[in-house]
Amino acid sequence: MHPEFLREMIDQRGHEMRARARQAGLARMAVRVGRRRHSRPDETDGFVIPAIPDYVDGSFRTEPAADQAASEAGQAPAAHRAA
Repeated sequence: MHPEFLREMIDQRGHEMRARARQAGLARMAVRVGRRRHSRPDETDGFVIPAIPDYVDGSFRTEPAADQAASEAGQAPAAHRAA
């Protein structure tokens, strides 16, 4: 066989082998990622974002505040009295 043909065939074979090795590496990585997902439950499942208090208008209050009771009684809220 001519040396140039032989060299081209060897180069082609080397390229194919490197492509297969790359694909096999990606497959192994995908398997590892899948195993990690199964072994570790999502940490976000139990995470609850707490309500952030809003000190300006009190929109996160769950019970009537003294300012609301004062406004219902006809008095100015404490923040308005100080100003």
